[in-house]
Amino acid sequence: MNTILFDLDGTLLPIDMEQFLSQYLDRLSKKCAHIAEEKLFKKALWQSTEYMIKNKESHKTNENAFMEDFCPRIQKNFDEISPVLEEFYQREFKTLKNTTQKLEPVKKMVHSLKEKGYTLVVATNPLFPRQAILHRIHWAGLHPEDFDLITDYETMHYCKPHIEFYDEIISKIYKDPEECLMVGNDVQEDLVAARLGMKTFLVEDNIINRSNMEIISDYRGTYQELFQFVEALPNLHEHNDKDVI
Repeated sequence: MNTILFDLDGTLLPIDMEQFLSQYLDRLSKKCAHIAEEKLFKKALWQSTEYMIKNKESHKTNENAFMEDFCPRIQKNFDEISPVLEEFYQREFKTLKNTTQKLEPVKKMVHSLKEKGYTLVVATNPLFPRQAILHRIHWAGLHPEDFDLITDYETMHYCKPHIEFYDEIISKIYKDPEECLMVGNDVQEDLVAARLGMKTFLVEDNIINRSNMEIISDYRGTYQELFQFVEALPNLHEHNDKDVI
């Protein structure tokens, strides 16, 4: 194992998802009040997000899928919506930081893995534009350059819990599933990576199990146990040195 995929919300970044979504929808719909009536906008956003999640057309990015469904619902074209959304994610989205919590050991864990030579991926469900994801990475006390790949809706073509989401990640980083560990807190969305052949670690502090599914994971535990697990992982540089010798 030389590659670790991390879920973002509820894993790298503890978050009150109910509070986050409530504030997010309110602020975004108010920002776009001149484009569409607030109630219509919120309903269309939910419906088009659901459409995007279900869509598995490999030639469409998640952004393409979302916009082709969303624009007709609010009777606007992409060029009318795009600048407003871009400004929102650049500016107003930052105010949602209050719904999250930074864990200092997360920063230490990521930096430790980097020093040990692991390939690191932010494998967040790519429902948001990259700017929104970068904000949340910063809120966790991390930096985009800490990671070899960050999933976003501009570049990804599938969403969780589709296995194709994980398949697309490993094709982008040129890895085999057996080289990877997926770390997340969502039983349905994160543990599905095992079907591809990845190892999984379920973080239990903020566990999400919508369907009360049977939990099957290679590893599981609290944040503290995750940090201990990572600390015990071998230094890949040392292993490579031994191989050379």
